[in-house]
Amino acid sequence: MLLDGDDWQAKFRDFQTEAWRLETLPQYLVPQEAEEFEAFKAGARFPGPYEDSWTDMVRTRNVGRVHIVRRPLSDYLRFEFERYYQHQAPAGEDIRILDLTDRPNPLPDNVGDYWMFDRSTVVLMHYEDDGRQIGRELYEGDPAPFIEYQRLAVAASVPFLEYVKSE
Repeated sequence: MLLDGDDWQAKFRDFQTEAWRLETLPQYLVPQEAEEFEAFKAGARFPGPYEDSWTDMVRTRNVGRVHIVRRPLSDYLRFEFERYYQHQAPAGEDIRILDLTDRPNPLPDNVGDYWMFDRSTVVLMHYEDDGRQIGRELYEGDPAPFIEYQRLAVAASVPFLEYVKSE
């Protein structure tokens, strides 16, 4: 099942215990971010404080993610860190970084981006190689492998704020 519109928004509105994401790409081309991303590449910065409905949600709900990265960080990752993560992590989102620059990936090679809600509902996120999203698909199988990928990714990663201090 392809998810869009209210069906997609309902996943965030209706989850009970946890929303969790695995991000594997060095770049996501999101049309709503294009202008800010271009401004960032031209030298604009986002010192904050930055508030929106997402930061409101992560203050009161259990939301987390692990983003797999390799150095040097892409322009997009530097943008994402400054524009979003530096504000969302202090607000309560459990953002973690799994840096594979000098180590093997603990996850199987075929694991791509996904969201998992309440450790029972998995939504596979599909992207072109350049980071353009082409779809979201409700996974119909057993969520157990995705729960294990989450466990492995969290165990091998560090909190975002710790990662950026060491950079």
